[in-house]
Parts: sequence; structure tokens; C-alpha cells
Amino acid sequence: MKWLLALMVIIVYLLHQGLWVWHDRTLVMGFLPIGLAYHAAYSILAAIMMAVLVRFAWPAHLEDVGGE
Repeated sequence: MKWLLALMVIIVYLLHQGLWVWHDRTLVMGFLPIGLAYHAAYSILAAIMMAVLVRFAWPAHLEDVGGE
């Protein structure tokens, strides 16, 4: 499971570069530059990734309150 989470982080990191939209002048919905739309979609993907990481990779000992 941990290798799958690590692979997900690597893929999201590689997608962060977005080299293919730097010089594209395409407009999404007629007004939004493709680079900005890509960054908005990437931000949503990164938030989902963080939620998955917290759900499946959060250290259980951090939730132990009072040392019980």
C-alpha cells in the first residue's frame, strides 16, 4: 500500500510541472487561459491526494492522547 501512495505522490509531483501548457494560448470556456485552468484542476487533485494520504498514511501514534 505504501508503494502505491508513494507512486501517487510522484505522479502528482510530475504533473505539477505542466510544461505542455506554458505556451498554449487556448482559452477554456472562452475566457480562462488553459494554464490557469490546469493549475486549478491540479490544485483540486493535490487536495484529493492529501486527503488520501491522511486517510491511509497518517501515523496512528499521533492520535494517542494522554498516553493510554
